[in-house]
Amino acid sequence: MASSAAVLEDSSLLSRLDQALEPIERFMALLSGLAVFSLMFLAAWSVGGRKFFGSPLLGYVDYIEAAMPLIAIAGVSWVQRDGTHVRMDILVSQLKGRLLWLFELISVLLIMVLIVALVWGAWAHFDRSFDCARPLCSRDSSIDVGIPTWPSKLVVPVAFAVLMLRLTLQAVGYGRALVLGLENPVAVPLNLSVAEQARLEAAQLEGRE
Repeated sequence: MASSAAVLEDSSLLSRLDQALEPIERFMALLSGLAVFSLMFLAAWSVGGRKFFGSPLLGYVDYIEAAMPLIAIAGVSWVQRDGTHVRMDILVSQLKGRLLWLFELISVLLIMVLIVALVWGAWAHFDRSFDCARPLCSRDSSIDVGIPTWPSKLVVPVAFAVLMLRLTLQAVGYGRALVLGLENPVAVPLNLSVAEQARLEAAQLEGRE
């Protein structure tokens, strides 16, 4: 059966916080997409320069390395919000009701433990390379063209911090669903069929009118 994820909204504080965080996640996902597009442009420039002018783009590898955190990490909170991040749900997809919310809550809490450690380590890694007593405020830079590495390193703790906020909202959402026995909680991704998603969205619109 074809299915898709939906994040329901209502007038609750949890849902309002979810909607407030979404534009930030969307912006970071946009930055990630622009980074991918820029690498395609740089690749065409480098290959074209090598072929037609005998001079490829200087520092091409450096630019790729600088853009990698944006490509790999900046959009992770966005995909976590709508449930499209890679996950193994062979077992979880068979669960319903409170048991499902319990398993989802446990998984989110475990991810939060990991992300706290990653934020701590990523910030320390950024801090080691940031020093405004040096040129370009950097203790280290790329090999070929000397791009400062601290902006790329800063992307990682910032993206993980936004993900931590998203996981906190989802933990509250799953915990609320577990305690109250909700069928369709807000602020968490729900795996719904197309028909179910359309029905819930119609019900929401009717409730707002």
